[in-house]
Amino acid sequence: TTTTTIATTTTTATTTTTTTTTTTTTTTTATTTTIAATTTIATTTTTTTPNPCKSGALRWNTSATTIVNSSQILGPSGIYINSNNTLFIVDEYPNEVVRRLLSNAVSVTNVAGQYQSGGSSSTQFNYPQDVYVDARGNMYVSDFYNCRIQKFTNGSSNGTTIAGITGSAGSAFSQFNGLRYFTFNITNGVLMAGNNGAGNSNTTLNNPWGIHYLPSVSNDLFITNYNGHSVMRWTPGASSGYFVAGVPGVSGQTSMLLSYPIGTGIAGNTATQLNSPRGIAFDSAMNLYVSDTGNGRIQKFLKL
Repeated sequence: TTTTTIATTTTTATTTTTTTTTTTTTTTTATTTTIAATTTIATTTTTTTPNPCKSGALRWNTSATTIVNSSQILGPSGIYINSNNTLFIVDEYPNEVVRRLLSNAVSVTNVAGQYQSGGSSSTQFNYPQDVYVDARGNMYVSDFYNCRIQKFTNGSSNGTTIAGITGSAGSAFSQFNGLRYFTFNITNGVLMAGNNGAGNSNTTLNNPWGIHYLPSVSNDLFITNYNGHSVMRWTPGASSGYFVAGVPGVSGQTSMLLSYPIGTGIAGNTATQLNSPRGIAFDSAMNLYVSDTGNGRIQKFLKL
């Protein structure tokens, strides 16, 4: 027996794989540019004129100076002072005219109406009540019994009817009935206050007589209710106002009550008294002017 031995050699091939990883490093350089910015802050200076109708805002001397007396006017009603401190006075009856007193002057001049000659022509009034002068010098007058508002172009004594129908009283928007005082948007007539009938609630007016409106100070109207014995503050277009003086519908002479609020309960003709005052106005220095109707004069109360 022959035994053959075969030697088997197993060769194991080992393959080594070398992986080379190439790392690329990217360096990013951020460049920051600083810009020096100069900031200019605009400063606005606002000068606010105190509202003369707010209690406690201003004080006036209680002793007045008569600047126009009964030798020049007989029945002063509405008054107006423009930016030049020129005073315009409605001398309602029997003179039926509008007077003008220049700043620092002592004598009035007639600017509209025919002296003691009432009528319905373009140069006449029939119981005029109030006056307003716009920035262009045009003058507007409420002509009571003619049921109209007349506009007088600056320098003219010939009026044009801009609202109402001469001699035709009514309740339509094109008519007036018992027009005394007025205020309006310069281009469009709009309902400002009231329109719910006469009454003493905060949604009604009761024979409104005087009105004060100073848009540079407040958009509100201050209205005297002649028969309501009160003063109301009313934002134009609002459905109601609120009372700032008097007790609605209650007359009296105490510190809380008003009596037709034209007077203080003690009528007189001294420097500290008034008799049925109607119109009120303020000059550029906030001095107070009052048309003292019952005494036929214009009183000036200096601001303290």
